[in-house]
Amino acid sequence: MKIIYNKILPFGRNFYAINLFGVLFAKGPCNSVIINHEKIHTAQMKEMAYLFFYLSYIVEWIVRLFQYGFSTKAYYNISFEREAYRNQTDLSYLDSRKPFSFMRYLSIRSRK
Repeated sequence: MKIIYNKILPFGRNFYAINLFGVLFAKGPCNSVIINHEKIHTAQMKEMAYLFFYLSYIVEWIVRLFQYGFSTKAYYNISFEREAYRNQTDLSYLDSRKPFSFMRYLSIRSRK
């Protein structure tokens, strides 16, 4: 995974790293957990041909925003984020991950 360190992306004080089309943009050093989290997103993106990942991500975020009425809680409850946060510390997760595993996280109860 290519990592580009910069002070612009991701936007906002609350975000440290963002994965855009398999390239990680970070505001500083990334540990193995952050990198694994973003690698999980890259696997999700590849499964959904990148564009559909981003469209699905935005649509689900809007649905979660109406559901929870708070943008941070909406973010943590997107199925893609649930899968990535739940498995980010398991550095071998991608070796055993089944395709479209994020689908399991569509109906899990709210997080955070």
